[in-house]
Amino acid sequence: MTMQQIPVILVWAVAAALLVGYAASVASEITYVTLADGRKTERKIPLVFRLLLPFVSNLSRVVMRPAFATARANADWMIVACGLEGLLTGAEFMALKVLVPLVCGSVCAVVVLSLCALVPDSFLSSNSILLVLMGYLYFYAYPLIWLRSTLKKRHFSIMLALPFVLDLLTLSVEAGMDFMSALQRNCERRRLDPLNEELIRMTREIQMGIARRVALRNMADRVRQPDLKAVAFALIQADELGVPIGPILRIQSEQLRARRFDRAERLANEAPVKMLGPLLLCIFPAVMIVLLAPILLEAVKNIM
Repeated sequence: MTMQQIPVILVWAVAAALLVGYAASVASEITYVTLADGRKTERKIPLVFRLLLPFVSNLSRVVMRPAFATARANADWMIVACGLEGLLTGAEFMALKVLVPLVCGSVCAVVVLSLCALVPDSFLSSNSILLVLMGYLYFYAYPLIWLRSTLKKRHFSIMLALPFVLDLLTLSVEAGMDFMSALQRNCERRRLDPLNEELIRMTREIQMGIARRVALRNMADRVRQPDLKAVAFALIQADELGVPIGPILRIQSEQLRARRFDRAERLANEAPVKMLGPLLLCIFPAVMIVLLAPILLEAVKNIM
């Protein structure tokens, strides 16, 4: 190490220390969203998003162009449906789709090229360009993959909780309570989950003077979960026709349970087909190795 290299090493060490300190401070922060009733609940977004959020304003001119209006509106809906309203906006998400591959892909490229310099004659050095391109493609797709997986988990949670909530509402309405009182009682007594959050928001809209059918339609358009959408439209139709809500709730609950049973039966029928790949790739070769290993060892001994 020469005297000229020492200042450069010190500068890089200080920069790395500052970067690690910034990442640690951001990671220790807890992110919240405010629900319709004023309560705050924790929401987690990836650390790389939180690290890059202060820099998304630099791309505001680009992502706010009319050409990205459809993608921005779709991102806004998915963020609201995921329960992340207040933490991200569609414009910020579009900017992150540019910043994440630009920053993380560049870091991945630097790591790959550094390893290639350390080990010149290796698999990395011969496929460095391909690995760098794969890194950029992965980090470009990562934001959308994360958002879709978060939405899928939230929809699955709503699907599981909906029949039980409908049963409670059916019992309450048939016992003599009106629908809004039963809904508010259910929201107060149940634990806070995605379905409860959406029902709380709907009840707050009704309390603010919005018609019940409009609040139900807003919830269906906001969440776009098929089961919840079917229940909301059935209640809207019952409200428009003046039909008692109790029988409608019972019918919807029975239909949801039958639909969930059919979905479980279909997944059970698909399981053998999905297991065929791991069976052929992993289990069958392992069994063949176990069975043929003694024979191969004996043949090697005879040859030697």
